[in-house]
Amino acid sequence: MCTAATYQTKDFYMGRTLDYEFSYGEEVVILPRRFPIVLRHGGTMDTHYAVIGTAHIADGFPLYYDAVNEKGLGMAGLNFVGNAHYAEVSSGRENIAQFEFIPWLLGRCATLAEAREALRTMNLVGTPFSPQLPAAQLHWLVADQSGAIVVESVADGLKVYDDPAGVLTNNPPFPQQLFALNNLMHLSPKQPENLFSDALPLTLYSRGMGALGLPGDLSSASRFARAAFTRLHSVSGESEADSVGQFFHILGSVEQQNGCCEVRPGEYERTIYTSCWNASRGVYYYTTYFNRRINAVDMHRENLEADVLVRYPMRTQEDIFLQNSPIRP
Repeated sequence: MCTAATYQTKDFYMGRTLDYEFSYGEEVVILPRRFPIVLRHGGTMDTHYAVIGTAHIADGFPLYYDAVNEKGLGMAGLNFVGNAHYAEVSSGRENIAQFEFIPWLLGRCATLAEAREALRTMNLVGTPFSPQLPAAQLHWLVADQSGAIVVESVADGLKVYDDPAGVLTNNPPFPQQLFALNNLMHLSPKQPENLFSDALPLTLYSRGMGALGLPGDLSSASRFARAAFTRLHSVSGESEADSVGQFFHILGSVEQQNGCCEVRPGEYERTIYTSCWNASRGVYYYTTYFNRRINAVDMHRENLEADVLVRYPMRTQEDIFLQNSPIRP
């Protein structure tokens, strides 16, 4: 299970949590402009926009979980098990396999408007990468500084929804996630008034009571509501440190701790990593479950005209800063 979000200060930010019970050995991977993207159903993208994101490398191909391109368009794929349904290959259409979707879209589209147009003609198919790696059941948050959309491939076709909340989790389908916020319209970061009855001397006994009723469990619908509330009321400075730090706090509201979500006996889902990218500058930040220091990879410090992947393994060992010096005799 996962949560993705967008955030705007002086620059545009986007990122996600990856919540699962084990890691696939994901890395921060830069896709330079001349790395050949050989499409499964014909054609090769010999040149394209450079991309940076988290991916699992299989047979030399980056299977991206989330990424942003050099133009500022970002994308994150989240589990959508039971609802995702991909089309069959169709002659005369541009057939894109699910595992190619992120590099294909980010490699050719500079803006969200261009992405919308590309989605009109694309046929998203369920061709597996390999027998060992079947097509993942996903839906996607796609965004730039102009807005966000959700892309869902379901039984009755490919759906594209505007996302005014700027967040996405897993099931149910996005329209139901957004509709459920109607039940929470009374929530506020401000302290509430006594509207129950003038006959009762009701009092405020704690700070934060304006958010009474905000879901606190780990279900997808609850994380959607919590992330949306936190993001929409979030306040930070506009410096890079302020903005990045605040974004990690936004997604910190939905992080999963090891032991709280049992998926099988003795196996627990946890937040494997949390990402945040500055889409305006091409810097990809991340933390991992066992390393909470904010790490960064700047795509513009690499040769983006190259034709080979640039790979940075994620740092997964706890990094504790001992602030005081040893006792002096």
